[in-house]
Amino acid sequence: MTRRRKADAGEVSFQITPMIDMTFLLLIFFMVTSKLTDQQINVPIELPIAISAVAPEKAERDIVNIDGEGNYYIGDRRATKEELKAHLVERFKDFPPLQVYLRADKNTPAKTVREVIDMAAEAGAIDVIVGTYQK
Repeated sequence: MTRRRKADAGEVSFQITPMIDMTFLLLIFFMVTSKLTDQQINVPIELPIAISAVAPEKAERDIVNIDGEGNYYIGDRRATKEELKAHLVERFKDFPPLQVYLRADKNTPAKTVREVIDMAAEAGAIDVIVGTYQK
């Protein structure tokens, strides 16, 4: 009678290739999303200067831009007043709570800024911050 020899199981090793793949995927994801955020504040706006300006905490905010002529922008895309209002309402439905970062040019009429703040409040915004430079 012949005895069979047990097959050698071999050495168990840690597979690092999937970990490297995942790291590169995450790196690419964060690079792409940060680029999108930078593009949303690419509208040429000259922010006003405020002595008591404070950098806000990092949060997921909708960016609304208003240029010196009173034109509205959702991110970097130009929009009408009605489109902006519909966008804010839709964002509140899809991703509550609604937080808005309002970037208005220093030459923008105060009435226009107030209209956007009112639209955000009607849409259900819990927090609206206005962009300024610190002196």
